[in-house]
Amino acid sequence: MIKSAGWIITVCGAAHTVAALTAEKAARHAGTWFSGGLWSEDLADMSPAGSAYFLSLASFGVPLTLVGLTVLWLDRRGLTPPTFIAWTLGTWTVVDAVVLPFTPWPLFLLACALLLIGARRARRDNPAPRAGLPQA
Repeated sequence: MIKSAGWIITVCGAAHTVAALTAEKAARHAGTWFSGGLWSEDLADMSPAGSAYFLSLASFGVPLTLVGLTVLWLDRRGLTPPTFIAWTLGTWTVVDAVVLPFTPWPLFLLACALLLIGARRARRDNPAPRAGLPQA
């Protein structure tokens, strides 16, 4: 379950970034980005280059990819990801679903549910010793 959640998060994050750069043609503004053209950008009145940057490289796609890869890395080492990852991503996903209902938020809710179920099963199968209690 945890592995599936990690893959969902990784693929969605990477797909968002790659699709923005290619299908949405955000990469055509790279010259402006890397020449300092956004340094005086007004966030309340963004230029097309500024909007393209925030849709692609400065979007949630890159951090989501990193979160997904971290979940996969932990899983490969037999470590259970902390539940705060699922709860934080889940809260963010619910806000996203309210603000923009036509996004892939159901995939993220699925990933969060898989993470929480996987963490619960891991705790049930391998309960950690409680702090302060003597070890046998």
